[in-house]
Parts: sequence; structure tokens; C-alpha cells
Amino acid sequence: MLVDRLNTFARRIPTAVAYIVYALPAPWLFYLGVTGGLGAEPIKALERELGEIALQLLIIGLAITPLRRYLGLNLLRFRRAIGLLAFFYVSLHLAVWLFLDVQIVAQIWADIVKRPYVTIGMAAFLLMIPLACTSNNLSVRTLGLKWRQLHKLTYVVAVLGAVHFIWLSKGFQFEPLAYLVVILGLLVARIRPQRRKQAA
Repeated sequence: MLVDRLNTFARRIPTAVAYIVYALPAPWLFYLGVTGGLGAEPIKALERELGEIALQLLIIGLAITPLRRYLGLNLLRFRRAIGLLAFFYVSLHLAVWLFLDVQIVAQIWADIVKRPYVTIGMAAFLLMIPLACTSNNLSVRTLGLKWRQLHKLTYVVAVLGAVHFIWLSKGFQFEPLAYLVVILGLLVARIRPQRRKQAA
């Protein structure tokens, strides 16, 4: 079967490959920004690209369990890498906003307090910090079941990230809404079997 072949192929790929492949866009985007390849507003474009990659990685991470449950495709060994890469890109997204876009400390705080999309984005970033810090085998062993509960914050982070993108976009745009729909769909796909079991 195709799924069995894909699972065999996935088992042969070192997890380091995921880190390398998904880390490559970052320096390329910075290069494009410096050389004028990101248009008339390179800083804004860089912020958007980095944030969008982070959101895509969050979606990939959410998709891993449904893919295994419904299709039999097992990519669980890459989930930690995907999560850490998402945090990496969110951190870059935030760093560009802090140090290249706003730069003024007082203005940064004012934006966090007064601009809802900034508030939501910052909340998502803060929630990701404990997830990134506990994405290691020691934390899994130490926290036990609490580790699973803690990492359910990923669901909240993904939704907040999509809302941040929608709010940040000017006017009605299909793409940010599509991200939110996909995220909500993946969350439903994760909880649906549990509800059926309870109903039975």
C-alpha cells in the first residue's frame, strides 16, 4: 500500500532533515529583504512571510494526529521538530517587528496594549514558550500526563495565530480566513472520535 511505503520512507528520514529543510527559508527571506526582493516594504513583507511560515508549521503539527488516525500515515517522529520550528519562526517574526519595524520601546508596549492583533500575537508567543521549553525527553518523563495537558496549549496558539493573521490583514482577504478554517477543521478531526466513544 502507498501509506505503508510512505511510512517506511518517513522512518528512514532523520529528524534533522526536517530542521534543515524548514530552517532554510529564514536566511533566504532575510537575503531577499536586504537585496530588495521583498518589494517596496521589505520589513513588513519579511514579518508576514515569517509569521505565515510559523502558522503553516502549526497547521502541519496539528495535522499529524488526524493523518495517523484516518489515513494511517505516521509522522509522529517529526512532531517535535515541527513544533520547535514553529516557535523559531514566531520568534523571528517577533524579532523583526521589535528590532526592525517598531524599534521604540515605549511604542512596543503601546502597541501591545492598544492594538488587539498585537495583543493576540504576543499572547500566542508567550504560550509557546513553555511548549518549546518542555519539548524534550526529560520534560516528557518528568511531567508525565501533565505534559500532554500542557501541550494542548498548541490548539489555543494555532487559533490565536490565525486570528492574529486575520486581524492584521487589511480588509477582507480569503487566505487568513482559510488558515482559520483549516485549523478549526483539524481540531474537530482530533476531538470527534472521543465524542463518539463517549456517546457509545
